[in-house]
Amino acid sequence: MRGRWAALADRVDRATPEGRDRSVDALRAFAILGVVFGHWLVTALTAEGGSLHGTSPLVRMPWLAPLSWVFQTLAVFFLVGGHVAARGYDSARVRGVSYRAWVGQRLGRLFRPVAAVVALWTVVAAGLLLGGAEWDTVRTLLTLVWSPLWFLLVFAALTAATPLVARLSPVWLVAVVAGVDAWRFGFGGPQWAGWVNVAAGWLVPYTLGAAWARGAFTRRRRPALLLLGGGVAAAAALVVWGGYPASMVGVPGAAVSNLNPPTLAAVAFGLAQCGLALLVREPLGRAMRRPRRWAKVALLNLSAMTVFLWHQTSMMAVTALGLLVSADLPGLHTVPASAGWIAARLLWLPVFAAALAVCWAAFRVHERPRPRAAGRSVAVGGSSRGSGERTPAAGRVISRA
Repeated sequence: MRGRWAALADRVDRATPEGRDRSVDALRAFAILGVVFGHWLVTALTAEGGSLHGTSPLVRMPWLAPLSWVFQTLAVFFLVGGHVAARGYDSARVRGVSYRAWVGQRLGRLFRPVAAVVALWTVVAAGLLLGGAEWDTVRTLLTLVWSPLWFLLVFAALTAATPLVARLSPVWLVAVVAGVDAWRFGFGGPQWAGWVNVAAGWLVPYTLGAAWARGAFTRRRRPALLLLGGGVAAAAALVVWGGYPASMVGVPGAAVSNLNPPTLAAVAFGLAQCGLALLVREPLGRAMRRPRRWAKVALLNLSAMTVFLWHQTSMMAVTALGLLVSADLPGLHTVPASAGWIAARLLWLPVFAAALAVCWAAFRVHERPRPRAAGRSVAVGGSSRGSGERTPAAGRVISRA
């Protein structure tokens, strides 16, 4: 087995162009895995009164808030997304590819895998209701499946708007977020105004990524250090003196969520994450020169959407199978109210990962390029310096539409 993996890793490494920035793919993989493991750690299903209910260990153990600082990695994903989209659009223009063709290609890669999730859960939800399941149970399950998809809608909108937003200044966008928060929290403005920050807040790391594509952070470390230091200081000040929650993810029942919609504290935290990502990209790129490390990152990027879309389903499948046991299983069905629950939950993570591997094997086909795209090869993550490249996976070349 080791010999086969080593041979595959060597093929992936040899097929990767020398000038490719491998740190981009590594950062994307880190961001996806952060979301996956974060959800698995801070999301729990408990059985009460014959129904399943969603909860979080952060409700009863607020001291776990620093956990959200590690696993809330969406800003890094938007940073990489802005970088890749800006470079991809510039490359398309040079090659004479129309905006319509470019955006259709990129959005198709995003939404083709979504169709499988929607279809399966439509059938599952209908089956549960017809079988007599409580509506609260079905609603809880659907919420866990659909709620992460909001990110795709925002990401798709920003991708489509790349020609318009790529050169926006992050400073002005931060000012918009600050103004909306001041209106909502300081002057009693309507809460719906916060949804302006869904666009403005995530545009901050997205436009930083576009600036990175233009070379803004290529030769100087000082801007990245300022992002890291300023973001940390601002986020800490807003939490300690500004009244913002310490958790960077939503907590059920909390009056204010830093993430839904994004607050100024979440944006400041995201700036710090982006600064750190830009600072570590060079050593990360060097680390990716080792074939076995690079192969893991490259192959994960080929199925990043499948992993993201099915990770909650994997957790719920394990939880549902666990209900067949007469006693509540610690860390799975029990109320997350103690450090013992966290310890037990950690033991379940490999089981969730195994279930996700089954989902990956079943549904990754939806992330493959369409047959008509054969012969047009581009980067694993769409960020190579040339117009395209070939990436072998499972012993063969896979073309990305």
